[in-house]
Amino acid sequence: MIELTVLEHKLITLLRENSRTSVSALAEELHVSRATVTKTMARLENNETILGYTVRTHKSQAAGLLHATSCIEVENRTTRYAIAQLKGIPEIRAIHTTNGAWDLIAELECKDLLDFDRVLRKIREVQGVSNSQTSLHLNSVEC
Repeated sequence: MIELTVLEHKLITLLRENSRTSVSALAEELHVSRATVTKTMARLENNETILGYTVRTHKSQAAGLLHATSCIEVENRTTRYAIAQLKGIPEIRAIHTTNGAWDLIAELECKDLLDFDRVLRKIREVQGVSNSQTSLHLNSVEC
């Protein structure tokens, strides 16, 4: 992993808050030139620290969607293949490798229970997946 400078940490923090912030506004906030911000962003993109920019929606925009977490056990030496297959399921929003009893944790977002059931079947059909346990998110508590 690449060690980040103080400037890079601050820039990433600002971009996480609002990835649409202009280079001029970032430069002003960071007390550096626009050229410095542009070069720093290019360096972070080139070394794959920044993988992309995204849009976050207000939580009310996701109302009506089912959210779930799926813990997945993978047979030996099939993790990369399983991840590649899981990435092809559009309802899986993120995949995390982990330690402990499970090998992977997937974050799911489904439109309804029928969609949720279909996604669970697709996860179980992935070659190398030997076991899974999925929990629906019933309520979220802000921290």
